[in-house]
Parts: sequence; structure tokens; C-alpha cells
Amino acid sequence: MADILYLVWFDAPSGLPERFEWHGDAQALADGLWLVRSDLTRSELYHRIKWQMPEDSPLLVAPLEDTRDGWPKFKGMEAGALKWLRQG
Repeated sequence: MADILYLVWFDAPSGLPERFEWHGDAQALADGLWLVRSDLTRSELYHRIKWQMPEDSPLLVAPLEDTRDGWPKFKGMEAGALKWLRQG
């Protein structure tokens, strides 16, 4: 399976657990907001992230499809995020 680009959001006030594994290549956009490239399905990635987070942490994992318009549009995110996206 080819790598899929996902948007991942979570709300964990204490941040990511120690030795957190993204199961792919990840880039922060903002606190709790990440882009992740993974060869896992949405369900597989969701569950592998969920199992690492505190039990009551809200979590969103959504695939971003390639379109003729190109990459997602954003501004004001973490330095290097757009470069990371374009290099993928």
C-alpha cells in the first residue's frame, strides 16, 4: 500500500507520551495537530495512536486525498511544515 497523508488531532494536556510512535513520518502543524504519512489504513493508524494516549484523550485521524489542486492550504503553522509536506 502507498503512503497515505493523514491529518491527526489530539488533546492531551500533558503532550505526547514518552517514546510515542507515529507509525509513519510525522510533522507537527501546531500543538496537538500533525500531518502523518503512513502505509497503515485509517483504522490501523487511529488505533495504534489511541492505544498510546491517555484513555480519555480526544483523537481525530482523517485521510487527506490528493487533488488536482495540490497540497492542503495553511498558514501560521510550525516552521518547516510546508517544506516537509512538499518533500513527501
